[in-house]
Amino acid sequence: MVDAGEKARFYFVICSETEIARSEAKAFDLAESDGSGGSKPFRIVIARNGKGEYHAYRNACPHQGVWLNIGAGKFFDETGELLQCGRHGAKFAVETGTCLSGECEGAQLEKVGVAVLDGDVCVHGVALLEEDFSRGHDDDMEDTMEITIHS
Repeated sequence: MVDAGEKARFYFVICSETEIARSEAKAFDLAESDGSGGSKPFRIVIARNGKGEYHAYRNACPHQGVWLNIGAGKFFDETGELLQCGRHGAKFAVETGTCLSGECEGAQLEKVGVAVLDGDVCVHGVALLEEDFSRGHDDDMEDTMEITIHS
């Protein structure tokens, strides 16, 4: 059996690199170890900037912890260059996760390790589990992708 610390060193395929266009982002519902043998939701957003680089963050605004993609599942502001909290309008630099304006100015989105391997977008540095937390969501997450990790 592989423990949570060992799993955190693995790369987990989330989607094909072609599934996220430049200046777009998608939410994914995953599960991670809670450190005591159980699991907890691990909701992330993977964003691709205009240069084609991928960046991943926990899908939670530092202002009140709400999901960034409230409503229609959009993450970018009207310029297509900044991530934006759908509830409060805070704007974040895609490359760093730093809040540039809004209620949480100067705060950071929590970064998640992301890499592209053999055409797949993968996350790493977290102990993901095989569990589905997509049931019971509010309508706020209508465009969230569901991912299952197979061992």
